[in-house]
Amino acid sequence: MGKAKPKILILYASYGNGHYQASRAIEAALRKRGSCEVVLLDLMAEAHPMLNELTKFVYMQSFKTIPQIYGWVYNLTKDMQARSAFGSVLHSFGMRKLQETLAHVQPDLVIHTFPQLALPALRRRTGMNLPIVNVLTDFDLHGRWLHPDIDRYYVPTEDMKREAEARGVHPDRVVASGIPIHPAFCGAADGLLPPDNDEWAAPDKRTVLLMAGAFGVLSGIRDICRGLIRLPDVRVLIVCGRNEALKSELDQEFAGQPDIQTFGYVDHIPSLMKASDMVITKPGGITLAESIASGLPILIYRPVPGQELNNALYLQGKGAALLSRHAEELIRQASELLTDPVQAERMKQAVSRLRKPFAAETIADDIMSKWFAPATASV
Repeated sequence: MGKAKPKILILYASYGNGHYQASRAIEAALRKRGSCEVVLLDLMAEAHPMLNELTKFVYMQSFKTIPQIYGWVYNLTKDMQARSAFGSVLHSFGMRKLQETLAHVQPDLVIHTFPQLALPALRRRTGMNLPIVNVLTDFDLHGRWLHPDIDRYYVPTEDMKREAEARGVHPDRVVASGIPIHPAFCGAADGLLPPDNDEWAAPDKRTVLLMAGAFGVLSGIRDICRGLIRLPDVRVLIVCGRNEALKSELDQEFAGQPDIQTFGYVDHIPSLMKASDMVITKPGGITLAESIASGLPILIYRPVPGQELNNALYLQGKGAALLSRHAEELIRQASELLTDPVQAERMKQAVSRLRKPFAAETIADDIMSKWFAPATASV
């Protein structure tokens, strides 16, 4: 295209926090290049605010109360076709708002970090010449992401690239970029980050970072903490996210325990991961990518059926994560990792093989070079 200052629209959704975080990481990488404007839009929230809140509530409750049903629906639709009746319905939401936004913003390229693909049908209907790219934020490929009119896919792994190709996507349209994460994580495992915050360093202790998720929904946290605190020379850092009630309850139960420290929703996760020896987490794609970028062995507790369980199974198959269903099993795994340097090193090497910490930069560079590089003058 060669446009002097192209404008890029990023469409995301607020189901969980990962899609927004990925969008912000891409936005930062694009802005760093200083040659484009970036606009973010939560399409469902803007187009259907009441429906968005309802579906967010159902989504969160399904994780807590009916995870088996959620997983069944997720896996049943995993091979869905974009132009099937079901796919067409899913991708129809937000079309009017999107059309208004396109008329107002007039972007030169659109990025999806959530598979709400109203744009391909709209582009086909109007005949607009507008590149569309999808950025996948899980280690599991669901058919909802796939559409014959998508110009580029940025996927977490080489394995997913091969899977997308096997499902009909041309190899030239798939880039194994990694999952875009905040630049503060980049280089964490390589010692490239400056020691900007040593507040969490504890040379005489082994540190376990317990991530409850953005909304603090990881189950069994109290049992996990009771077991971890019994291990010798171990301290536990717990991030409760936006679940203020959980933080308050943990503060009350473990008052007087100097080796347990709780946090609410914080923006210094890179520092906490840098200070930790392992992470216990729910297997959301962004948190897993951040843990991998930080070089941490990953323990996953009671993964919810659906994309999170499939994320967990993928990392387990690669040797980068351990899964558990019971607190006793999790504590045993943590104890073995903390006391067996050979096993810990084996997991760290497996994690290292999956690292793509500069995914946002890879995506930004590829977009700029493919669609917005200056035209070469003929001699």
